[in-house]
Amino acid sequence: MGKRRLCTIILAAGKGTRMKSDLAKVLHPICGKPMLAYPVAVAREAGSEKIAVIVGHQASLVRETFKDEGLIFVEQREQLGTGHAVLQARESFRDDDGTVLILCGDVPLLRSSTARALLAYHVSEKAMVTVLTVLRENPSGYGRVVKGEKGEVLRIVEERDATEEEKKIREINSGTYCVESKFLFEAVAEIGRENAQGEYYLTDIVEIACRKGLPVRSFIVAEADEVMGINTPDDLKHAGRLVTT
Repeated sequence: MGKRRLCTIILAAGKGTRMKSDLAKVLHPICGKPMLAYPVAVAREAGSEKIAVIVGHQASLVRETFKDEGLIFVEQREQLGTGHAVLQARESFRDDDGTVLILCGDVPLLRSSTARALLAYHVSEKAMVTVLTVLRENPSGYGRVVKGEKGEVLRIVEERDATEEEKKIREINSGTYCVESKFLFEAVAEIGRENAQGEYYLTDIVEIACRKGLPVRSFIVAEADEVMGINTPDDLKHAGRLVTT
């Protein structure tokens, strides 16, 4: 078997209202580089042959900032959730049959070594979907990873849709995934929006895979800071300190 083809989708369409700034969240600088530069570097270092960035808020400014990087830009005109965002890239990946790494444009501290370890685990487990997760003492606010008796992932439930029992789960979703390409785009086309947010959650691909009897795994990252999302100016400062240390 030849080397598996790897492509990456980076979710970067959000406005980032809590940043209290007119600038698109992914363009805020960390140590002199726009935040989005960090996941782009991870995608490259993991061996991606194609990198698609889903843009929305200030799409033209994001394109302009990264115009010489050889990226594919796909616009999400309406913010209808992460599942909807990935669906926008379907045409760009029409002929791809390999693995898709899904990264978040506002998670700049993920190490390329972690992304490579996630990919290696995904391949060794022959998984259809592998979710990068982290254990938190206080998991409130995050999507919980619900597992079966053998450690297989059954579903990811968002906090506002979780039962009291599910809220006790400490393993949370980081928003980073490895998914087999053909399954990914079939699955995101099936996602509904019957949830508290009325959005198309990318996390629903886990339940879709389970329903079809396809293997879903989780890969736990040791350092919680690696998967920290940047939502506020304080988060941005904290990330800057971690990048320089």
